Amino acid sequence: MLGRIRSFLLGAGWPYGLTPFIPAAIAADLAHAPDTVIFACSALGVVPTAALMGRATEELAERSGPGIGGLLNVTFGNAPELIIALVALNAGLYEVVKASLIGSILGNILLVLGAAMAVGGIGRRAQRFNRTAASSQSSMLLVAAMAFTLPAIYVLSKGGSLPSPGAEAVRFDPAVERLSFALAVLLALTYLAGLAFSLVTHRELFNPPSDENEEEAVARKPWSVRRSVGLLALAGVAVAGMSEILVHSISGAARSAGLTEFFIGAIVVAIVGNAAEHWVAVLVARKDKMDLSVGIAIGSSAQIALFVVPVLVLASFVIGPHPMPLVLNGFELGALLLAILIANGVTNEGESTWFEGVLLLATYAVLALAFAFA
Repeated sequence: MLGRIRSFLLGAGWPYGLTPFIPAAIAADLAHAPDTVIFACSALGVVPTAALMGRATEELAERSGPGIGGLLNVTFGNAPELIIALVALNAGLYEVVKASLIGSILGNILLVLGAAMAVGGIGRRAQRFNRTAASSQSSMLLVAAMAFTLPAIYVLSKGGSLPSPGAEAVRFDPAVERLSFALAVLLALTYLAGLAFSLVTHRELFNPPSDENEEEAVARKPWSVRRSVGLLALAGVAVAGMSEILVHSISGAARSAGLTEFFIGAIVVAIVGNAAEHWVAVLVARKDKMDLSVGIAIGSSAQIALFVVPVLVLASFVIGPHPMPLVLNGFELGALLLAILIANGVTNEGESTWFEGVLLLATYAVLALAFAFA
C-alpha cells in the first residue's frame, strides 16, 4: 500500500490528485468568491486536465504508428497553453497572452531543463544526449528569437515605444500588424519544415528505440483508441472550462496579491499549463534518459515559439478586439534572447552535469525576481 502511494506521489500520477480543485474552481466562480481563491483553484484545476490530455495524446500516438503518432504529439503537446492563450486572446488580454507564451519558453529552457539536469546529474559525473537533435531544435529557437525581435526594432526605429509590463493590450500601427502576420506565416512554415526533418528525413534522431522494460509496459495498461479519443475530448473541454475561469480571475487576483498580470502570466500561468509534462522530464532525467528529457524541454519550447505563437497571432485577426502584433516588452525580449543563447550553449556540448542544471535554475530565479518587480 505504501509503495503504491509513493509511486503515485513521485510518479506521473500525482497531477490527478489535484482533480478536486476542478469542482472547487467552478463552485468558487459561481459563488463569486474572491478572485485570488478562484484563480488558485482554477490554476490547480488546470494541472490534472492538462495531464489527462497529455496521457490521452500519448496513448493515441502509440496506436497510430510513428509518423502519425509523432504528428499527434507535436500537435497536442502544448494544447493546454494554446487553449488558455486563446481564451485570454478573446478577452483582449494580449500582454498576458504574450507573457504566458514567453514564460512557457523560459520555463522549459531554464526551469524544466535545469531541474532535469540537476536531478539527473546527482551521483553521475555527466549525462549525454543526442547533440544533433538538441541543436536542431535550439537553432529553431534562434530563428524564432529573431522573428520576435524584429517587430520591436521596427517600432523603436519609428519612434514608438514597447509595451509596458503592466499593460493589457496595446494597439500599434497597421504596418506592425502586417509585419507580425507575415512573420507568423514564416514561422509556421519553418515549423512544418522542422516536422518533416524530425518525422520523415531524420526520424531516427528524434525517435530512438524505446528501452521501456517489460514491467513498465505491463503496469502501464495501454488504452484503446476509443478511450483515448474520448478522454482527449473530455480533457479538452475541461481545460477550456478551467481556462475560462482562470483568465477572468487574473486581473482581480493580480490586484489582490499585489502582483502584475505580467508576472502571473509569465510565471504562474506558464508553469501550471504544462506542470505534468515538466515533471515527466525530471523523472526520465533521473532514469538517465536525457535524450527524452532534453527533447521534452527544448522541443516544447520550439513548438511554442514556432507553432503556438504564430497560431495565436493569426487567430487574433479573427477573434479578439483587434490583431495582436508580435511586439514584446523589454523584459520579455531580454529574457528570451538570453535563455535561447544559454540553451544553444548547453545543447551544443551533447552532455550535462548537475552544476549546469543549478546554473539554469539560478538564471530562472533571477528572471522571476526581475519579473516580480517589473
